[in-house]
Amino acid sequence: MDRPAGEDLEADPGRFTARAVLPPSLRPRFGLIAVLAALVVVTLGVRYSGHSAPGAVDSWIHRPTADNVGPPWRQVALVLDFLGEPVGSATVIAAGVAGCLLVRRPRAAVLVLAGAGATVGTTTLLKHVVGRTIHGPGNLSYPSGHTAFATALALMAALFATDRLGLGRAAGTSLVLGAGLVAGVVMGWAEVGLGAHYPTDAFGGWCTALAVVPATAWLVDRTADRLGGRPSGRRADAGRRAPL
Repeated sequence: MDRPAGEDLEADPGRFTARAVLPPSLRPRFGLIAVLAALVVVTLGVRYSGHSAPGAVDSWIHRPTADNVGPPWRQVALVLDFLGEPVGSATVIAAGVAGCLLVRRPRAAVLVLAGAGATVGTTTLLKHVVGRTIHGPGNLSYPSGHTAFATALALMAALFATDRLGLGRAAGTSLVLGAGLVAGVVMGWAEVGLGAHYPTDAFGGWCTALAVVPATAWLVDRTADRLGGRPSGRRADAGRRAPL
């Protein structure tokens, strides 16, 4: 039986190379998902560019106000919101990086830093380009950076779990998408409930993470492979160890 793609040299010296953060078996599917998600982000950005009021879809789902969530759920929403703020997000990222280094996965640690940074950077840039606001001209809202950040973390954690558990293509895809969906829905609920975003902002943030994380993971793998002189997740040539 074939071993899961992405298995490292320590598990089977001479046969496998360093573990990939985006398992090769998942790359085609998530490449397509990333492209489709990017198209959704652009489409919504064009649709709501310069707007300062909820659209028809937003009003149908939930019209944002400052008091959508009452106790005790408001406290839960505030805690979730804090995790997307600078101090909270930095703490979560530091914990993720430390965890990856603890289990000797430096490439995964790089993905946590690069994936979170790229996702937040992308949402920040898009907010200024789209110019959609909520509760005043200074409150840029599309796409939701909090929702994108939470989704990105869930996607990266699920990619790591897919490799550690040796899941196949179908199970791995389901786990990654499921984790991203749960994280996006939970954080999106908090942001919309607190009146910080429209529902379509949250959806745009979710799609932003789906577009950015697979691309970043692929780039991390490609860069590490080039620097290390060996392709990740592929069998080494018969009778010859992969170069260090």
